[in-house]
Amino acid sequence: MALSHLIIGAGNMGGALLSGWLKSKLITPRNLAVLDPSPGVEAVFAIERGAKHLSQPDDIPKTIETVMLSIKPQLLSSVSRDLAANLPPGVLIISIMAGVPLTHLQTLFPQAHIVRAMPNTPASIGQGISAYVAAPDLEDAILARAETLLAASGAVVRVDTDEKINAVTAISGSGPAYVFYLVETLEAAGRNLGLDAETAAALAQQTVIGASALLGSSERNPTELRTAVTSPGGTTQAALDVLMAEKGLGPLMREATRAAMERSRYLSG
Repeated sequence: MALSHLIIGAGNMGGALLSGWLKSKLITPRNLAVLDPSPGVEAVFAIERGAKHLSQPDDIPKTIETVMLSIKPQLLSSVSRDLAANLPPGVLIISIMAGVPLTHLQTLFPQAHIVRAMPNTPASIGQGISAYVAAPDLEDAILARAETLLAASGAVVRVDTDEKINAVTAISGSGPAYVFYLVETLEAAGRNLGLDAETAAALAQQTVIGASALLGSSERNPTELRTAVTSPGGTTQAALDVLMAEKGLGPLMREATRAAMERSRYLSG
């Protein structure tokens, strides 16, 4: 069975997408090669089941059709020349490196079709969302291949500029960390109100899990769901009066996501 898919850099995010690929059975370990000196758990799982573990770019098979490029951006300049020299012409590269623009990737890999994507870590359980940008003239068949692979890990949206990928990074790429921190702060608030740590953790975690599941299964939007649980003059309204105040959660979230987007712009050089 020919090696058709290559992952270059199989850390947390690359591993999350790899997990989606394998669970969906779009690819099997025997279709897969991994180029990473220290592969993550998901890649090790695949290697133990037949994936080819490569040690250097010279080992890349000429049968590779699709590459997921997920190395740290700061490593790109040191490895791009060797990669470009060893990747087959016409290969599809899906880059998930934060801050590396599509135009720069096209310069480094002129023989390849390039898609720049920003997934997030819920991809590992098939509940992620990926946004991508590609050249306007990229063939529909190539786009369909990229979308199919990204969709194995969740929803997919297309944007039309690199700048919008910076915004995507701030909202959904980094977004899971915001939710996890919300759980942390809700747990801490519970302890502050006198609950023991175990009870506070259980209440905070399941509240966010349950609310997310309700949002995902409901036909109502977040505003409608919030309104439905908020009785005028009640306890929820008292809390929302604080969170929705002039200096409450809304302005804080805008400030936080703006900082993330500016950082993404900085990384883009």
